[in-house]
Amino acid sequence: MWGAETTQQGNCSKYVGRELPHCCEKKPEIVDLMPGAPYKLQVANCCKAGVLSSMRQESSNSGAAFQMNVGKSSGKDVDSKMPANFTLGLPGYTCSEPFQVPPTKFSKDGGRRWMQVLETWNVTCVYSQFRSSPTPGCCVSLSSFYNSTIVPCPQCSCGCQGLKGTKCVKSGEAPSVLQLPHEHNTAEVEALVRCSQHMCPIRVHWHVKQSYTQYWRVKITITNLNFAKNYSDWNLVVMHPNLRNITQVFSFNYSPLNQYGNINDTGMFWGIHFYNDLLLTSGERGNVQTEILLQKDSEIFTFREGWAFPRRIMFNGDECVMPPPDQYPRLPNKAHRSMTAPLVVFFFLFLSLSL
Repeated sequence: MWGAETTQQGNCSKYVGRELPHCCEKKPEIVDLMPGAPYKLQVANCCKAGVLSSMRQESSNSGAAFQMNVGKSSGKDVDSKMPANFTLGLPGYTCSEPFQVPPTKFSKDGGRRWMQVLETWNVTCVYSQFRSSPTPGCCVSLSSFYNSTIVPCPQCSCGCQGLKGTKCVKSGEAPSVLQLPHEHNTAEVEALVRCSQHMCPIRVHWHVKQSYTQYWRVKITITNLNFAKNYSDWNLVVMHPNLRNITQVFSFNYSPLNQYGNINDTGMFWGIHFYNDLLLTSGERGNVQTEILLQKDSEIFTFREGWAFPRRIMFNGDECVMPPPDQYPRLPNKAHRSMTAPLVVFFFLFLSLSL
């Protein structure tokens, strides 16, 4: 193998030859090599340490490759059929059976000659949040400059304190070594969160910070409440109708996701390399934040009825639990009265002049 390796060599006692095969398992588990692997074990676009970025974040690191030679076993003919029962080894992913596609072509001799492989097969793996975890993994809290109310994450968004199997660390305390999970062979480490009414490992806070004549400003804070896990190369997807008029993003990367033609109401945020692309475990440094400046769209912009708050938020592909719309921070009553007062005065003067 090149660019990857199997976790077990297996029983190769029936093999006849001078050099034992890399693996003799019928169901091998293949893992990626580290970036610093010996050159003789590498192939093109390999060795990503098992970490792939989304295509929007870093397209050059969104794929990985490996190569292997399959030999005969016990003198029998090689079975040319494709392997089956592929699994990605990550929670929430389900893979299809292999299906044949047109053979892959690659250029040679400066593009003047094209070579072709014998066969190409594809396996498609899809992600499901419900398969990944029985409970959500994040929640959203809201606040604004025009209302002193801070709307917290909904109660029991990701679990409830006191339920069987629920573990948490009280505020102001640090987890002991015995509380932290020690299973390193699992794909997903069990969360150990700070005790809260929502019990989520990730909280996203959306604060409507300021309003200008032609612009308005929002502050987004992502807080890691998980003592057992860092989040590297994280991403945040936000859905809001005013994202089509986003003017500036501070301290985060941003890219729009135009999923419905001309409708541009969804965008993705992620951290800047070597600055805030790593969300550390719960504590003083376990948060990242940004501010975004948006231009007011005269056709749709308003602070009424919670319009300034997002419609949906997703963290690392998982949808976060939003507060109910009837709990969103609202404009004070005097703001509504000030908008209707000029009409009252106008009609009053009109009637007075008529009399």
